Amino acid sequence: MASGVGLHNECLTVYQELKLGHKYKYILYALNDAKTEIVAESKREVKSKEIADLTSEEEKYKLFLQDLTKGSTCRWGVFDFEYFVEGKRNKLTFISWAPASSKIKERMVFASSKDALRRSLVGIATEVQGSDEDDIAYETVLEKVKK
Repeated sequence: MASGVGLHNECLTVYQELKLGHKYKYILYALNDAKTEIVAESKREVKSKEIADLTSEEEKYKLFLQDLTKGSTCRWGVFDFEYFVEGKRNKLTFISWAPASSKIKERMVFASSKDALRRSLVGIATEVQGSDEDDIAYETVLEKVKK
């Protein structure tokens, strides 16, 4: 890893549960407080009340964005994106979020650690990077997912 930042074991465990078991709708990853390790910061189960009560994929994605963009922290997210093209399909989507309001040092460590995390998450179909909410808006990401 170029940044020297490690990957906590739980990161891959929860990813496999999302990918193979469809247990989670999404997972958020972040650097720990010491900026020495990538951790699974939070996740939402498919059967959770927050997800189950939402009827559209766009509403679920908006909930994901609320969690991803909270505060000025850089985060990575994996979202199990469902869409319809000749039937229901889904693609695992990796999103890097580095807001302009985050600290410069954090953005540098975040950027140099991304590839190590991304390479560990085998099966990602789409990747999106954003520093403002327009970059990761539902319609923008949906277009990339459908390609």
